[in-house]
Amino acid sequence: MSEASLTPALPAPGPAEAPPPVKAERTLPPAQWGMIAFLVSEVAFFSTLVMAYLTLMGKDTVGPTPREAIESMNLVVLMTICLLSSSATIHMAEKALHAGNQAGFCLWWALTILLGVLFLGGTAIEWREFIVKHHLTISRNLFGTSYYTLVGFHAAHVTGGVVAMSILLGLALGREVTVRNQTGVQMVAWYWHFVDVVWVVVFTVVYLVSRNL
Repeated sequence: MSEASLTPALPAPGPAEAPPPVKAERTLPPAQWGMIAFLVSEVAFFSTLVMAYLTLMGKDTVGPTPREAIESMNLVVLMTICLLSSSATIHMAEKALHAGNQAGFCLWWALTILLGVLFLGGTAIEWREFIVKHHLTISRNLFGTSYYTLVGFHAAHVTGGVVAMSILLGLALGREVTVRNQTGVQMVAWYWHFVDVVWVVVFTVVYLVSRNL
């Protein structure tokens, strides 16, 4: 008997198993990564301004001090309500856009712009009172320098947001903003929420902490 006859027959190979499906890696689109990088740099920028304000706080040799200049909180509280409410309205605008409600989106978006403008108007009224009544300018003392720098840069960011939202509103009225091309809306909404969060920090530092020292 030959050796070949003693060797057990091997089973015929079956069909090759297909490799498991490759799951697509979930990642953010470039626009979102770009906005995140921008906002991180803005966090560093405003953190520097806040730290400078806190460092210079209470080191003035001439007035007015924050307690003397900020006589009433009524205006700034109203400004804060307007700005924080705008985070809710811009969220409602996004929800309306996702639902395909173009008219609802335009309404909530326009209301967000109005609240931003009201905030800027309140800032202008406050600055006028500081300059006319208390003679507080950016070169008056350390408080004036740090206050106008911190609050001024925040107001500039609010202005930029209002301009961006106004452009998008014009496009939306022309039916050029839909749920399929909502990236611009989403990026502006992220930016606007960031501006609101920054104001919470500014309000706490300037109007609650330094005013009560």
